[in-house]
Amino acid sequence: MTSIPSTAYSRDLGDELRRLRETCTGLNGNALAIKLGWDPSKVSTIEHGKARASEIALVQYISMCGKDIDFYEEFKQRYRYAFDEYIVQVNGNLRTVAMAESTATMITSYSPQSVPGLVQTPEYADGIYRMTGMVTEERIPDLVQFRNDRQAILRRHNRPTCLFYVHEHALELQVGNSQIMKDQYARMLHKTHTIRIVPADAPLAASGCVLWEFEKAHPVAFSETDLTHVFVQDLGAIARTRLLFDRLDQVAMDAEQSRSMLTEYVGAPREEPDDAGPHLA
Repeated sequence: MTSIPSTAYSRDLGDELRRLRETCTGLNGNALAIKLGWDPSKVSTIEHGKARASEIALVQYISMCGKDIDFYEEFKQRYRYAFDEYIVQVNGNLRTVAMAESTATMITSYSPQSVPGLVQTPEYADGIYRMTGMVTEERIPDLVQFRNDRQAILRRHNRPTCLFYVHEHALELQVGNSQIMKDQYARMLHKTHTIRIVPADAPLAASGCVLWEFEKAHPVAFSETDLTHVFVQDLGAIARTRLLFDRLDQVAMDAEQSRSMLTEYVGAPREEPDDAGPHLA
């Protein structure tokens, strides 16, 4: 195996192999390694996306899982890009995004046009998908559900630290009716994350992006359009992304000022029971 720093995509595909092993063989990693004549650490390394497996190793692994050559060829086509510093996927592929979010320890994002996906209400998300005009109506319920499911990471006891910079223009964009917008503003006041609003007159020209940081992996920068997802691990690009967030830190309202503005948008503060879930202050 070739030792290359893991990427968001290599970890995603490694996890896909793990699920394939569990589903098709019922074997744990050590048992599969014995059957293959491998050192047990080799299975773990491949399944965690820590190193690129050779074509022979992939053939042996996938064949042991009972899959044919067509399955192998399809997986190999994806795996060949797994360790690239720049990875482009079609927008509809959401597994890599979900896995990166679920394993990150820190998520920082900038949203210039809409509310960040991790804090969107289902009704707001539905409206956003309809506004783009690039998603067929029958796909929208599944996409909204997937986005809602991703938000489970914010309810974990060990949830990532999340800082979302949101441009004031995103708050002013009317999505659906006024009640949908009020519910969306209220959702942003939950204590599972920090919102900092970028004022409409702030001297800033930048597109949206996300920076995921991990305990034992390199940071990943992410950007999204209606057509593509781009995952970047190039050190220069990561440095430029950090410069953007340094600039946002200078021009954005602080957290308390942002909460005050959101409270004004809601209309009046709402108190919710002090339970284990997210609530308003």
